[in-house]
Amino acid sequence: MELANQLLRRLPVWAVYLLGALPAPWLFYLGLTGGLGVEPVRALEHEYGELALQLLILTLAISPLRRLLGLNLMKFRRAVGLLCFFYVLCHLLVWLLLDVQIPGQILTDIAKRPYITIGMGAFVLMLPLALTSNNLSVRKLGRTWSRLHRLTYGAAVFGAVHFVMLAKGFQIEPLIYLGLVLCLLALRLAGSRWLRQLSGALVSGRT
Repeated sequence: MELANQLLRRLPVWAVYLLGALPAPWLFYLGLTGGLGVEPVRALEHEYGELALQLLILTLAISPLRRLLGLNLMKFRRAVGLLCFFYVLCHLLVWLLLDVQIPGQILTDIAKRPYITIGMGAFVLMLPLALTSNNLSVRKLGRTWSRLHRLTYGAAVFGAVHFVMLAKGFQIEPLIYLGLVLCLLALRLAGSRWLRQLSGALVSGRT
């Protein structure tokens, strides 16, 4: 694992942004040229949304990977989070501009279709996270910044549930994503309790 961490330390963050953003124009090109099947708009919407959910799961996995396996991806956590929001925004824009296209229908769909309501809830939770993912916000908000970014947990649950509800019939893939999100949240909760217990034991040992 040390070799992997050494290689990761040499990888610049800008390369993660570049590589992570490349699928967006490629998928759009495929949609324009018929490479996404007979319903390119729906397929493009799905691809962007699934990429966003995968990146959100990776964001949740970064801390457990370091704690359990020693794989240190902390350097790239902000980049992964912003890439996740980028694909959420792409997913939303395809739905708004290419799928629905009727402004009056947008609010109706949000209000009357539960899976869209939950999806918009995930977007709303992620918006302040993206806006404060910069060094200035970290300095200005202080401890509040960490508490604010716990909204990631709710966004992940909403995103996974949105995918499950969107699926037609019984499909295993959305359930796997939801299971991964719940497992990672459980690991983070268990890790927090373990840290509190360890801190308490250290304090007790000093007194």
